[in-house]
Amino acid sequence: MSDFPTMLSVAAARTHVVDFCAQRKPAREVVPLYAAVGRILCDDVIAAADLPPFANSAMDGFALHGVALPAADERRFRIIGTRLAGNAGGLSPGVGECVRITTGAPMPAGADTVVIREHVVEEAGSIIVRAGERRGAHVRPAGEDFRAGECVMRRGQRIRATRIGALAAMGLAQVAVFARPRVGILTTGDELVLPGAPCGPAQIHNSNGFSIAAMLDADGCVPAVGSGAGANLPFRHLPDDRALIRSALLAAAAEFDVIITSGGVSAGEADHLPGLIAELGRIHFWKVRMRPGMPILFGEIGKAMVFCLPGNPVSTIATFLCLVRPALATLQAAEEIDPPQRHARLTTAIDKRHDRTEFLRAACTAGEDGTLWVTPMQGQGSAMLRGMIDANALIVVAEDCRRIEAGEPVQILLLPGVS
Repeated sequence: MSDFPTMLSVAAARTHVVDFCAQRKPAREVVPLYAAVGRILCDDVIAAADLPPFANSAMDGFALHGVALPAADERRFRIIGTRLAGNAGGLSPGVGECVRITTGAPMPAGADTVVIREHVVEEAGSIIVRAGERRGAHVRPAGEDFRAGECVMRRGQRIRATRIGALAAMGLAQVAVFARPRVGILTTGDELVLPGAPCGPAQIHNSNGFSIAAMLDADGCVPAVGSGAGANLPFRHLPDDRALIRSALLAAAAEFDVIITSGGVSAGEADHLPGLIAELGRIHFWKVRMRPGMPILFGEIGKAMVFCLPGNPVSTIATFLCLVRPALATLQAAEEIDPPQRHARLTTAIDKRHDRTEFLRAACTAGEDGTLWVTPMQGQGSAMLRGMIDANALIVVAEDCRRIEAGEPVQILLLPGVS
């Protein structure tokens, strides 16, 4: 069980995972637009027509010929009718005339300017417009947003909530996306019981199954409920029984594209996973120079890739964000497989005495001038969840770094759900 690399750098491990996942070509599927949020677009979306398709008013006001606006003093315009949004009636004002218009209504023929209601005095079927109004104001020209033939969204882009409106505006009722990998979660450990059940004198409640499922969900990759999952749970929990874990791995490999486990991956007496992965499939690497999370293992059983994450809760979260998250994005042919890099300034100095990349739980806030400041949380033990309550980021301390002074910039990794 030694024909694989061990103690890789974080960068080397990530490259290995991403390159391996890139060899798998995801299937495509068509989903209703309302169900597409979080999915990865399969084809470029090209505008079939201009958006907006017609010139329209950007404000409630009065549409008129801009050439007739007064250069000095004021001028009276006769109101010849009203144009509401959704109405394309035949009103056509002449010079010295205007049409009452609402936001989004098509501009009447000949009119090229809208004077907003607050800028006029209305009396006796006319409006009085004072000098200072600008010709062409408050009009959205046809194609202002997108021109026919223009790319609206690219293949590989994630359909975020902020982007889905553009696809709807193109008239799309459904969209082609890459299929999400089916992900199964297995947690292990005699010491764990499910929340709601009483703990024995040497037991604690299972948090990792819920953390992994929540991180999957935050990344738009809902965990699949396998045949062995508990009732109403997105994961299956197993005791430290080699035969049971072996059977569960084989069943999961036949059912899922990706298996994520937590616990049982180090070198202790009850850490069965490294030997089982080697026996049932192949280990690609084991152990990464990171803290927390060093014992992570990446391998495969049959067609299923396997991520064995350490059992300490914060190690589970750190290894998921570092290695599993980019893997899942790559499996869906995502254009961006990592969140945008952010930097913040330290509020207090950091000392590090080891040669691993460290991920410190931290609270990131913005100063009055907009500068981001980040403060490491107290209690950085890999089993300590207290820091995760208030943390919104992880500080990334490079493996060759030993000290960072207060006020210096550091790289931060925002936690899922933080924008």
